[in-house]
Amino acid sequence: MTLPVYRLRRILAATAMILTLAVAGMYFYARSKATNVLKTIPGKIGYDIKQTAHGFQFSKSDGKRTLFTVEASDVKEFKLNGNAQLHNVNIVLYGRDSSRYDQIYGDDFAYNQKTGDVTAMGDVSIDLVANPAGLTSPDQSTPKELKNPIHLKTRDLIFNKNTGNAFTDARVEFRAPQASGWALGVKYSGKQNTLTLGSEIHLELTGSHSAVIQADHGVISNDPRQIALDHPHLNRETGNVVADQAVFYLGPENHVDRVVALGNVIAQARKPTASTGVQRSRKGDTEADEFNGLADGAEFLFKPGEDLLRTATLTGNVHFERTGPESMQGTAGKVVMDFVGKNVLDRVHALDSVHLSQKPSGSPSLKTTPDGPEDFDLAAAAMDFVVAKGRILRRAVTNGAAQITINQQPNSDTAHRSAAQRTVVTAGKFIAEFSDKDVHNHLASIHGAPDARIVNSTFGQPDRISTSDSVDASFLPQGGIQSLTQSGHLAYSDGQAAEKRMQAWAKVGRYTPGDQMLLLTGSPRVANGGMATTANTIRINRATGEAVADGNVKSTYSDLKEDPNGALLASSSPIHVTSQAMTARSSPAIAFYKGNARLWQDTNVIEAPTIQFDRDRRAVIAAGTNQQPVQTILVEPQKSKLQSTAGRTAKQEKGINNLPSTDPITITANKVTYADADRRVHYDGGVLAKATEFTASANTLDAYLAPRSQTASARQVSTPGQLDHMTAQGNVRIEQPKRRAEGQNLVYTAADDKVVLTGGPPSIFDAEQGKITGVSLTFFRRDDRVLVEGEASSPVVTQTRVAR
Repeated sequence: MTLPVYRLRRILAATAMILTLAVAGMYFYARSKATNVLKTIPGKIGYDIKQTAHGFQFSKSDGKRTLFTVEASDVKEFKLNGNAQLHNVNIVLYGRDSSRYDQIYGDDFAYNQKTGDVTAMGDVSIDLVANPAGLTSPDQSTPKELKNPIHLKTRDLIFNKNTGNAFTDARVEFRAPQASGWALGVKYSGKQNTLTLGSEIHLELTGSHSAVIQADHGVISNDPRQIALDHPHLNRETGNVVADQAVFYLGPENHVDRVVALGNVIAQARKPTASTGVQRSRKGDTEADEFNGLADGAEFLFKPGEDLLRTATLTGNVHFERTGPESMQGTAGKVVMDFVGKNVLDRVHALDSVHLSQKPSGSPSLKTTPDGPEDFDLAAAAMDFVVAKGRILRRAVTNGAAQITINQQPNSDTAHRSAAQRTVVTAGKFIAEFSDKDVHNHLASIHGAPDARIVNSTFGQPDRISTSDSVDASFLPQGGIQSLTQSGHLAYSDGQAAEKRMQAWAKVGRYTPGDQMLLLTGSPRVANGGMATTANTIRINRATGEAVADGNVKSTYSDLKEDPNGALLASSSPIHVTSQAMTARSSPAIAFYKGNARLWQDTNVIEAPTIQFDRDRRAVIAAGTNQQPVQTILVEPQKSKLQSTAGRTAKQEKGINNLPSTDPITITANKVTYADADRRVHYDGGVLAKATEFTASANTLDAYLAPRSQTASARQVSTPGQLDHMTAQGNVRIEQPKRRAEGQNLVYTAADDKVVLTGGPPSIFDAEQGKITGVSLTFFRRDDRVLVEGEASSPVVTQTRVAR
């Protein structure tokens, strides 16, 4: 819009000066000459005398200064018909304040006494010159310097002294230092003091501001001093402006003070071509291919007497559009443009429901995100734009409540289909920054504050909402939002039902629409149903609801109900998990912890490099390595002191009496799987179980726990998982201080400390008594009893004392 307005100002000033002073002055001179000169000629030379007057001169004054003078080298009057002829006529008009030195001259003029018509016989020339020093100079003196005269030329001009009207159907040509043009036919009305330009009004500006203005019809009036053009059309190689009507309001010295364009005002700017001679100093000066503006009306105000544009105001359904790699559209009820210096656009004020929208190009090379193109719209009650170099947008500031809408269309790629996304960003005020360092002048960033709010919507899903003190948006050079950053008291919710809802809090959150990922930093905290997690950073996928936490991860699962039929995680106490990283999903409610993971409830603990926890099932899958195996701690039930002591020594009896009420067992393995509903802990790979003076190893092991209803007491609400029995398979090996046993299968009953070994065949070795083998070996952890069973094909081999 800058270029058409700037050019229009130049053209309007030239048009006003040329048409008003030239044509109106011409008719005034003609009327003065005809009514005064021709009326006085018969009195001077005699009505009935046929003679020629040489060197004729006639002047008229107002008593103070001369208004005009008429000179002719030859005057003839004809007695029979009362007509007169003047030859080599020159008329000088000084004006009532002596500020003019305008001249009208031609070879022949004729006067018809009967009709009152004064007719120019052939060509008539007019020179219009301002003479600001005329009042202080001697009367009728010629200016020392004739600056920039405006020259007009026509023919066959007819002036009627009775009506004061004048007209010609001939072509009127005008020429000035920077402009020239013509019109077909003019009419002057003496009573209305108006001048009408018939048709085909054409004006050409020359030099560096070359342009053409055309109009179908024009009217020039003196009170008020104005020029009205019908269907004016300004055309340049770099753009054009058209309207239904344009009215130019003139000042006392015929400067254009104001221009009003009415009806379908259209401005168009095109990309300059090589023929224009426009040179760009750098890549950033590249303009859009085409710019179009439309409004119901426009008003242009100029600095008094300077012909410099001050403001341009577009009103009524203002719409503009810029095409090219980054299509941009805008609408407003009113747009006011401020100019500085020599018609340089400085600021733009858009009012009344302003919208600024942007759509990326359909070109595959300009695709903005993997999930499809994005449409951007900024809406506010009002916006102020700062412009650099008269055409480069630098900043836009909204006034009143503002809103950004991002519509992301689904990708048609069958390999990556996504639902349409809609993101709405609101804030008390937005400040937009533009850049011209890339391909073209484009929106670079937006800052919004206070009360920032982002709402992300997908069809068929609840709205995902985040709020903060402020929001910052950065844009891709080819269009589309690169990221949205919220700062200060960030709060997020995915809108799900309370039991599945994911919420988050942090100091800073960065959202990227391309992958719909929200990155939280600054003491972030995420709550999902009954789970709350803190970490150094947390990422949330707003499309899937998946959360990823990194660094010092701490999770707490609350709002748990006690399960009498459960075991290891059956308490109503919170479940805690720590690790270095976590990935969580809301449906189903599963979290994966990695890096020195540790899960515990009350005294029940699971430690492993990675732990997967299913909150709804209270199920755990823990994985480790040979160097860092999974570890659990279970306890055995309280042992009765009335156990049989047959065959035991006094020392052994004393040891039994000093045993604690419960005995912890630490079990490690490469992988541990547990579900509270089954009350079974499955260990797989490198299993090692350690208890007091007892170690067992195997390939796999299953520990079966007693239900909570049997282990919980009134005094002790929460107790460790209590072992009922366990089984082991593959390369089973048991070691005690004085003996060891080997086999392929193991069954251990915690209530009586009984171990049954089978497969292999099983064997037991005692340092004092030797080795025993059989089909089945049964021995007890806390005494020396061993029960051996054999078969005919596999006799028992014993080298120790056997209790019977």
